[in-house]
Amino acid sequence: MRAVWKAARAAVRRRRLQTLVIWLVTLVSTGSIVVALGLVDAASAPFDHVFGEQHGPHVVAEFDPGKVSDAQLTDAARKPGVEAVAGPFPQATVEISRGASALGLGGEITVVGRSGPGGPVDRVDLWAGRWPTRPGEMVMNRQSDWTADDLGKKFHVPSGPTLTIVGFAFDLSHTADVWVAPDQIAALHPNATQMLYRYRNASSQSALRAGLAGVTAGLPTDALAGSHTYLSLRHQVGSNARAYAPYLMAFGILGILVSVLIVANVVGGAVVSGFRHIGILKALGFAPGQVLGVYLVMTSLPAVLGCALGTLIGNLLAGPFFRFVFTGPDSGMLHDQVGIAPWVNALALAGMPLVCVLAALGPSVRAQRLSAARAISAGTAPRAGRALGVQRRLAGLRLPRSVSLGVGLPFARPARSALTLAAVVLGVTTVTFASGLGATMTLFGDAGKGAFDVSVYASNYVHGKQVLPVHGDRELPSLLGSLPGASRVTARADEDAQLVGSTQKVWIEGRRGPDLPLDDVVVRGRWMHRRGEVVVGSAFLRRKGVGIGDHLRLRKEGHEEEVTVVGELMSQNDWVVTGTWPTFTALDPGGKAFVYHVKLRKGADPAAYARAARALDKGLSTELKGPNTVTQTINGSATALTLMLALVASLGVFNTAVLNTHDRRRDLGMLKSIGMTPRQVTVMTVTSMAVLGVIGSVLGVPLGIAAYEVVVPRMAAGVDITLPSYMTDVWHAPKLAGLALAGLAIAVAGALVPARRAARLTVAEVLHNE
Repeated sequence: MRAVWKAARAAVRRRRLQTLVIWLVTLVSTGSIVVALGLVDAASAPFDHVFGEQHGPHVVAEFDPGKVSDAQLTDAARKPGVEAVAGPFPQATVEISRGASALGLGGEITVVGRSGPGGPVDRVDLWAGRWPTRPGEMVMNRQSDWTADDLGKKFHVPSGPTLTIVGFAFDLSHTADVWVAPDQIAALHPNATQMLYRYRNASSQSALRAGLAGVTAGLPTDALAGSHTYLSLRHQVGSNARAYAPYLMAFGILGILVSVLIVANVVGGAVVSGFRHIGILKALGFAPGQVLGVYLVMTSLPAVLGCALGTLIGNLLAGPFFRFVFTGPDSGMLHDQVGIAPWVNALALAGMPLVCVLAALGPSVRAQRLSAARAISAGTAPRAGRALGVQRRLAGLRLPRSVSLGVGLPFARPARSALTLAAVVLGVTTVTFASGLGATMTLFGDAGKGAFDVSVYASNYVHGKQVLPVHGDRELPSLLGSLPGASRVTARADEDAQLVGSTQKVWIEGRRGPDLPLDDVVVRGRWMHRRGEVVVGSAFLRRKGVGIGDHLRLRKEGHEEEVTVVGELMSQNDWVVTGTWPTFTALDPGGKAFVYHVKLRKGADPAAYARAARALDKGLSTELKGPNTVTQTINGSATALTLMLALVASLGVFNTAVLNTHDRRRDLGMLKSIGMTPRQVTVMTVTSMAVLGVIGSVLGVPLGIAAYEVVVPRMAAGVDITLPSYMTDVWHAPKLAGLALAGLAIAVAGALVPARRAARLTVAEVLHNE
């Protein structure tokens, strides 16, 4: 074993190029597959972990206390399929004016009377302070943006009591915004009764619907006011991860395939170019198994090192990437629970070296079977073969002789050429796929880019205190429109409302002004024009089972309005309902705009306009429209992975060109001796690889388009959005013409350096080596 180890180490040091190629391809493919598999696992793992710890409810149901009593609800929950139940809890809906509190409360908030954070279902994580035990105390459901000074702050409920914050708690199922003691809830006029159920069979929406139907079967008609399941929340929390996972998996799989092909090519080339070395090893007494071991160890060393470094880099990149993916209104701060699972690292550390060893096994077995005499003599034996026949046939064409000779060279080693071609095909596939993905993401990020330039908010905080504008809602649009550089001003308002028949709240958003669509993209149906018409996001339609043309009933503070869905927006948010200003004021007669979107004239400075707006009224704050961070993240990571895989494919070509020139040293010497110039040698060598590049483009571009058609729809489905056709219609003639050169570029880039080295060889040097 010591002899095998020494011979393998010597081979690694001697074959620096092959070692570098194996190390690099395993590093790139391992890093990408670690992040991809980690993200697939994280799409549900953090939610499942926290949900399991909190013993979260599978179904949260609200009942009308005027139609069903607490005793009836308790009796109804005693059904065979119910694993555990919590409640009944009295629930109140409290309306808080926007901006009335610096504590993050606003709109309609849900307050639940509950005696403690524990129980058989929904064990709330009380992570700061204590639970309210008497009237005048409250606990807020939040995870961040708090300080120790917030404990003890007082909060006045309009037309109700003043409550003191005594604690902060986190409930992943978000069954309440605020919890109070049961003795306190009566003063808040509860209008619903909350029940929390866990079922023995909670594997699907249909099973949960059946379970809920079982516990409500004996209750009065219309007693159930609404419900939602944990599966809907789980889907929302993991939606961002499901958007990123398909394209990362695509790059990871492409990286593994490139690794297999290039490792097989590298080891195969090492066997062919090392015939003499194999013969010497056998002449020295190495058994066939030991020769096999030398080549497998020679492959495993850089593969293990590349895999280990790739796993480390994948874990380092996953941290900030996961924090970005899992931060949002649905996922809260779940990124604290997210990381690369141990099984992912174990699979990468064990699986990738194994893949490399299996790829090297075929060529290594070939080395094992060679006899010493044949191996030593094979290194100097001249070869005729297919290449010479092809070159003779091409000689009859009107091609430069260096070109016709180069076109025939790949046929000298058809197996090696096939592996190189496959690597080039995958490189072109990667470039094509990334090009289409980048084009779609750029169009996605630029959607509505020119609709407005500056957002002006009707609220400001100075030294921690809220300052409201001195000008009214009707004055501000004209004042903002009169500032230098302004072209159009669109007012926007939104308030919480109740979707009748559901426990979930929505935002009813109203638009007022000449530029109603703003940056929204209508993918189906049309924009709303009159009262009672609304548009909603793709996620709203899918998650709530609503279709275009359906009627919804919204309720807010005693006002109800029936609205009709007339259009679908490209949006992943499932809580916003956008209507005209009359639709908004029908639900909130005193509603006012809270933000004004300003479109500037061409050439106007957004920063200068923002300063002028803040100077106009101290109660105004501004925000400049920035780039889409999701688009930047996907395009940036896709570009980096594409460049790495294209580089790896070029290294595969480089390795093949080096091996070919090494094998054909005798032929090069003969050609130079009869007058072939260094430039002609360069052209011949580059042409031999360019042929593979052209074929690689022909095969790789359609494969890249096919990969795009598989991955991009799954990315959109992951966040429940529908992309308009213009965002996916990205394959145009100029782009395809440019992509057709990708294989040629990869091949020429990889062949150029070996070609120039071959051109510098002298006849004397070749004969001396012989």
